Amino acid sequence: MDEQEFMAAADAELARIEAALEAASDSGAADFDFELKPGGIIEIEFENGSKIIINRHAAAREIWLAAKSGGFHFRPDGGRWLGTRDGEELMVALSRAVSQQAGTSVSL
Repeated sequence: MDEQEFMAAADAELARIEAALEAASDSGAADFDFELKPGGIIEIEFENGSKIIINRHAAAREIWLAAKSGGFHFRPDGGRWLGTRDGEELMVALSRAVSQQAGTSVSL
């Protein structure tokens, strides 16, 4: 996958994440704010002041997730983004991290 293909795939996944966060926020499932920042960064801030940062990392061809529970890297694989350590899907890991930091169950 060249850089242009990676950027298109990563931007599509970030848009999917943004839509899922918007739906969860609108449903009242959890209390958080989020913002899409320039450069392919999504910042989620919770009522308790904690944050989750999701960003694309073009040099590594990965999407990175930074949360209180740790840092995670995801690579594209057949239309899915899978963790480099354990093969977990990005949305599953993000749902878990958001749930932990929001203090309530959130499914994205």
